[in-house]
Amino acid sequence: MSGCYSKAQGFKHGGCGACVVLLSKYNPVLDQVDDFTVSSCLTLLCSINGCSITTIEGLGNTKDGFHPIHERFFGFHASQCGFCTPGMCMSLFSALVNAEKTPRPTPPPGFSKLEVSEAERAIVGNLYRCTGYRPIADVCKSFAADIDMEDLGFNSFWRKGDSKEVKINTLPFYSPVSIEELQRLLGFVEGGNGSRVKVVVGNTDMSYYKELESFDKYIDFRCIPELSMIRRDDTGMIIGATVTISKAIEALREGNIVWKKISNHMEKVAFGFVRNSASLGGNLVMAQRNHFLYDIATVFLAVGSLVNLMYGLKSEEITMEEFLRRPELDLKSILVSVKIPDWDRIMSISLGTKMKLFETYRAVPRPLGNALPYLNAALMAKISRCASSNGMVVSDCRFAFGAYGTKHAIRATKLLRSIVVPDDDTSYPAYRSSLTAGFLFKFFSHLVEGNAESPNGYVNGYSTLMSPARHLDHNKVSTLLTFGKQEVELNKQYHPVGEPIAKSGAVIQASGEAVYVDDIPSPTNFLHGAFIFSTKPLARVKGIILKPKSVADGVNAVISFKDIPGENLGIKTGFGPEPFICR
Repeated sequence: MSGCYSKAQGFKHGGCGACVVLLSKYNPVLDQVDDFTVSSCLTLLCSINGCSITTIEGLGNTKDGFHPIHERFFGFHASQCGFCTPGMCMSLFSALVNAEKTPRPTPPPGFSKLEVSEAERAIVGNLYRCTGYRPIADVCKSFAADIDMEDLGFNSFWRKGDSKEVKINTLPFYSPVSIEELQRLLGFVEGGNGSRVKVVVGNTDMSYYKELESFDKYIDFRCIPELSMIRRDDTGMIIGATVTISKAIEALREGNIVWKKISNHMEKVAFGFVRNSASLGGNLVMAQRNHFLYDIATVFLAVGSLVNLMYGLKSEEITMEEFLRRPELDLKSILVSVKIPDWDRIMSISLGTKMKLFETYRAVPRPLGNALPYLNAALMAKISRCASSNGMVVSDCRFAFGAYGTKHAIRATKLLRSIVVPDDDTSYPAYRSSLTAGFLFKFFSHLVEGNAESPNGYVNGYSTLMSPARHLDHNKVSTLLTFGKQEVELNKQYHPVGEPIAKSGAVIQASGEAVYVDDIPSPTNFLHGAFIFSTKPLARVKGIILKPKSVADGVNAVISFKDIPGENLGIKTGFGPEPFICR
């Protein structure tokens, strides 16, 4: 046993945050070290070459002393079973590390430069199944210098040298440093001996597409400067294919209104520790090759983004629409970059005459995180004043819809009812189709005044021209910040009965030193058990017939209800007894 138990395995596909660690990597462009969280279950060992990894053991322990994060999880009663607590601690630690790099004023002792909104966002991707998030959110917010102490819940804390050909044949992982080297490498691999090769950047596709078979070799694109740059000119912003989604969000947030709305929408895609590893190009290639359902391709399609592709020595720039409709990219096709136009300059918008209207939408089971959308949409239109009336003229509409049951996002070029049609095997087809009309109505509702109607009964536009761009920059109410407070009234008559006592094992769980069943090595000849489930949902099991020839290799025995001594009882509820094993 290694003695390190903190990297708990939960979902094993980047969906829970239990195995989050801090990765520190030198950025040669900015000459600085970037610190960000990644999921251990998705990160390939060879991909962290030259990086520093900090696990929960690096923050503190019983021998060397606990980190303030550990102590506050203990003091705020924010741990129950503690299985997922180390991952939450690392997500919060990453937020604290990056907040200290900002030029904000020095906080008072015991606090950090972290802001309340950032503190709460730090654990957006960490799932906690035992109970509510209120005490965990209080732990995060307790580090924020702008926190109102009255908002925090009940706690006890405040009281306390070979050739390339040889390398590719001997090493399973290779990182080229130039496009030329990558092309030679891909050409060598394609003409090889049938080895299964995977091109990776963040390897986050494993969270959605399970690898049933292993690969012989991996090629990492991240060390190629041409693919990792972000450049802005008069016509738009060019983002390299290997730039992470998080870095792209940061760059777009510094731009015009359209870019800021794109960045806000991209923040709703996946969890922070997944976006820190996932590349922009990888997301688009999955949309093109595997018909991935996420939102980025839809948003980029609406704004007229261009894709730069390279085939050997040839390169071409095509529209996002053409890119999505082409046959699947092969191994020798390289997505170099994506260009997002600067519509402020292209449309020559001047105050008082013309404006642009741009909004993005998504309908999902959960507003943030890794929930796949029922429908996503990005709508753009050009707004100008009508010369013959006081109304508004809408022109140059660009409507894009995705994730409604077709292979990829599309641009609506005719009536929505005839083009946004889900495939036959799509769930909730009527709901998805109705969302298109709802999004369209919401989009144009920005141009409608109170009860203004024209004489002929049609809805009239604004009577006065909305000249400042901020009028169309509709600030949506944030749904993230939460508030919860627990008040406990103690009865001194029965003291100390009822006195809240912090769980002694909470700090051990937070530091990653708690030992769970998964951490205990199995003894020799150890047998594992697993339930056999029905292959038909909502079916009534009338009987079970065991066929000896159907038993898989490695199965020692099959246990049925006949082997249970005594009563075959699993649980008793108000609806009656439930058997442990079906008859």
